[in-house]
Amino acid sequence: MTEPKTLTKTETIALRKKLIGPSCKLFFRSDPLKILRASGSYMYDEEGVRYLDCINNVCHVGHCHPHVVAAASKQMGILNTNSRFLHDNLVLYADRLTATFPKKLSVCFFVNSGSEANDLAIRLARTYTGHKDIITLDHAYHGHVISLIDISPYKFNHPGGEGQRDWVHVAPVADVYRGKYTNKDYTVEELSTKYADEVKALCDKATEKSGGVCAFFAESMQSCGGQIIYPPGYLRQVYAHVRAAGGVCVADEVQVGFGRVGSHMWAFQCQGDDIVPDIVTLGKPMGNGHPVSAVITTREIAESFGATGMEYFNTFGGNPVSIAIANAVFDVIENENLMEHATEVGSYLLQEFNKLKDKHEIIGDVRGKGMFLGIDLVKNRETREPATAEAAYVNKKLKERHILLSNDGPYLNVLKFKSPIVFSIEDANELVQKLDEVLTEMEQAENCLSGSEISGKFTITNGHGPSSKINGCPTQTAVNGVI
Repeated sequence: MTEPKTLTKTETIALRKKLIGPSCKLFFRSDPLKILRASGSYMYDEEGVRYLDCINNVCHVGHCHPHVVAAASKQMGILNTNSRFLHDNLVLYADRLTATFPKKLSVCFFVNSGSEANDLAIRLARTYTGHKDIITLDHAYHGHVISLIDISPYKFNHPGGEGQRDWVHVAPVADVYRGKYTNKDYTVEELSTKYADEVKALCDKATEKSGGVCAFFAESMQSCGGQIIYPPGYLRQVYAHVRAAGGVCVADEVQVGFGRVGSHMWAFQCQGDDIVPDIVTLGKPMGNGHPVSAVITTREIAESFGATGMEYFNTFGGNPVSIAIANAVFDVIENENLMEHATEVGSYLLQEFNKLKDKHEIIGDVRGKGMFLGIDLVKNRETREPATAEAAYVNKKLKERHILLSNDGPYLNVLKFKSPIVFSIEDANELVQKLDEVLTEMEQAENCLSGSEISGKFTITNGHGPSSKINGCPTQTAVNGVI
């Protein structure tokens, strides 16, 4: 067997440009990284340079965790086939998985990606309710297939999107810092009710137009919208309004599930023990980088889907290798106490980020829970004007210091922290120290707000936020807020 050819970075870039679709974008497009290996919370380029990974919520229990790798290798050497044959892996994992959910969420469908899971969730909801109209949140992203682009304002409202379908209803996301209603004007309780009332108004509209609601479809904490944590009581009120309109409630846990929030296995549980969705979708962290995902629902919804007579079959969904890997991920979460770890390190990072906020005026808000955190950068704390170009610059300078971070939100001004949850206190200190260095250098540059390198060289052109060309200076382009 011949060894694969080793390419130089220049050759890799050239071959990618030739053979890979141009819409498939890279991080750090002006100087992309070529990553050859990874371990824990670290990634290594072709020259062996180590980067601290604050981006990869996919490699949930750490890159190349030996227990997960061993489980994959062992099962692959025994059997891999489709789920039309009986296999213990499938049913034992389903039993283990459903035991972490409220009792009524008791039936599993196994698929291969978050997009597949969310697409199936729509089919289940439509079959069960008999309705089509879906309520989604502004800035939401639920996947790359057509059915999900249709309910993802993050896609359909931006270049290349086809706009909002008449059966899709967009509610303002319950962003208490930058949303339609903010904590400058209302209490937490008032914010919860005001944002929930927006959903109720859409339920009433859908009922009048189409006879009812199919589903309220939302991440339990919104990621692409800028690491948004809903106010307490929000989902309780929303779920009541949706169910009164004949709809079901779908919790998208693709980004935030499997203990990332620390205090709970599933992020929807942070809103209260009585908050129980009708359908939950899982994905990214489930296989620690291996493509495996799932939909969890009630017996009633599953049986209504089965009663149509149409078989649901997914060639690779629930295959023995994928399930062995998913089971190993659960082992690591439990055996290494990673939920407790996520709480400890996440709380420490929140504390340290807030110390940076006290020191640096550019930090307007620090928010999050567990290992799902966001830093909202602003030009002015009073007006909360987003610091879009500055956020891109911060990420560029962090990369130069071998820290990988991303930014997102409607203005691309929110620094997103979503590392593997094995991220340590030592890793946290490295991140905080280097972020402090970058922000301090920005402040010390006498001309940083008058056309300098910091505020004058960036144009955001990907359509997810306003353009940020300052003082007519030469520009670099940021894609998804990352240069």
